[in-house]
Amino acid sequence: MSGPRLTPLAESLPATVPFVGPETLERQAGRAFGARLGANELAFGPSPRAIEAMTRAAQDAWMYPDPEYHELKQALARHLSIDPGHLVVGGGIDGLLGSTVRLLVAPGEAVVTSAGAYPTFTYHATGYGGIVHTVPYREDLQDLAALRDKAVETGARLIYLSNPDNPMGSWYGPEEIAAFIDGLPDEVMLLLDEAYFECADVATAPELVPDTPNVIRFRTFSKAYGLAGMRIGYAIASRRMAEAYNKVRDHFGVSRLAHAGAMAALADREYLKHIMKSISQSVDFLSDTARAHGLLPFPTATNFVTLDCGRDGNHARAVLSELGARGVFVRMPGVAPLDRCIRVTCGPKDAMNIFAEALPEALAAAKRR
Repeated sequence: MSGPRLTPLAESLPATVPFVGPETLERQAGRAFGARLGANELAFGPSPRAIEAMTRAAQDAWMYPDPEYHELKQALARHLSIDPGHLVVGGGIDGLLGSTVRLLVAPGEAVVTSAGAYPTFTYHATGYGGIVHTVPYREDLQDLAALRDKAVETGARLIYLSNPDNPMGSWYGPEEIAAFIDGLPDEVMLLLDEAYFECADVATAPELVPDTPNVIRFRTFSKAYGLAGMRIGYAIASRRMAEAYNKVRDHFGVSRLAHAGAMAALADREYLKHIMKSISQSVDFLSDTARAHGLLPFPTATNFVTLDCGRDGNHARAVLSELGARGVFVRMPGVAPLDRCIRVTCGPKDAMNIFAEALPEALAAAKRR
């Protein structure tokens, strides 16, 4: 007997995940990476106050978390100067994207994103039966006009846009994003992924207007707050949309430890300032190192630097492979012409030095291939 069958939709999906984790690569290679610089985690680590709070919370791990995440929503509301009724807490932006697509996209309905943009949105959209339409980047930037036009052309339910952008590190300013929102049809929902908002040393976010009915903004504690392993993020939406998440969300999807860590991290403003300075110093180091070896670093408003390797995707993949062989985990965009680049996460001095030592060797070896 073959056993119970999958749904036709599930049967049609590839058995893949958006990312191959560094742990998988380490198991395949039989050794650990010396510098983990590919997942845009905060290698500087979370606030000591967050670690203390999570340690205390571990004593209560026998209890389910508060399914309303009341204390965190109250703290976020004060932090953002909005009403807590506009907030949804979930298992990182990835988990919230899954709930959002489930709420808004029926099988066969269209969604729009950029070719080469953060792939988890596409993973969820396809997994719930949506039809994904993409537009290419224009001069290494997401093309706002093309995204809007494609949404109108296809009757799309959703547009996904990350700003600042992963994988390129680029960004649009608040006025440009506000104008993009104003130009969208009322029936198109914009999913504005602001995961790197706190990392930016330039203005990227338009004014928060939570009652805007066709915009949902996503932020996370995974990047500047250093809690990627805790899986906690939040969405800012109209009251109607925020309430709608209760229809589909995992009500116990964020642990007590994550809740406590996020509360403490949010309150530690001085540590966040320290992290922003550390990211800036690391960006300068990576950019200088890249230029010294003939690579072009892109300006960035994130905690990573995208480096143009100067040739095509095959060459960039060779550089990435050779860095991996030297114990340095980095990633790269997956779609041409962006795939001529590699992407290196900021990190502490020891990790930066390992990268700087490995890079010229990796470049030389890639040229010999």
